This record gives sequence, structure tokens and C-alpha cells, in this order.
Amino acid sequence: MDPKRFRDVFERLQALDENSTYKVRPKVSMHRPSLEELDGRGRDLAAYTVELRELVEELMRAIAAKSEG
Repeated sequence: MDPKRFRDVFERLQALDENSTYKVRPKVSMHRPSLEELDGRGRDLAAYTVELRELVEELMRAIAAKSEG
């Protein structure tokens, strides 16, 4: 395992959580969302999903990699 690479990916994962998780959490609301709101939430969810997939892939590579030492 490459600990530096692992730590870098973990920090990126924490940043993603802090910056984007609130956008994709279900929102309880008494009104029906408009098509524009639904479209925006769909784009946020798609971007979050793609970035999360990339982070998981990088994390797996960090685990499989040899240490730089």
C-alpha cells in the first residue's frame, strides 16, 4: 500500500463530503420541486457520483500500489 497516495485520496474524499454531500441529501419539503430544481439536483447527484467513483478507483489503486519507500 502507498500510504501517501492513500492519505491524499482520503483527504479528497473528506473534501467531497464537506463540499457536496449536502447537495445530494434528500430534502423534505412541503412543495413540489420545479423541473429546473429537479434538473439541478440531478446534475449535482451525477457530478457527485462520478467524483465518488473516481475517488474509489484511486483509493483501490493506492491500496494495491507498492510503497514509495
